[in-house]
Amino acid sequence: MTTVNPAVARVLKRLHYPLDVILTCVRWYVAYPLSLRHLEEMMAVRGISVDHSTVHRWTIKLLPVLEKAFRRRKRPVGESRRMDETYIKVKGQWKYLCRAVDKAGSTIDFLLRAHPDKAAHSAISRNRSPGTANPKA
Repeated sequence: MTTVNPAVARVLKRLHYPLDVILTCVRWYVAYPLSLRHLEEMMAVRGISVDHSTVHRWTIKLLPVLEKAFRRRKRPVGESRRMDETYIKVKGQWKYLCRAVDKAGSTIDFLLRAHPDKAAHSAISRNRSPGTANPKA
């Protein structure tokens, strides 16, 4: 039997679909470039009738709670880090990339902008938790 975070359990309490269906739809929506209608069709192929607007409501309700629960479990980042700055070409346009890298060479956080931003740069250098990028942005 799987244990569920109490905050997640409160959100799931009134939802009338099996937990695995809800979490599968939300995970696929966040992890892959799928539309809500694609998810509706994929579930129909598997014999599960779910409307795309229902999947959207699940996503809106669950993602903030899941993000908060996962952040608590992230591994701490070491004190030793360095800033890596460069320009890269994205879709034919030059962009400013600033990364905070730990001792092992793993990216802690990053910033991708059209132009350098000192305030955002200093926020990245003070950051103590791994990546804050939004998967659907």
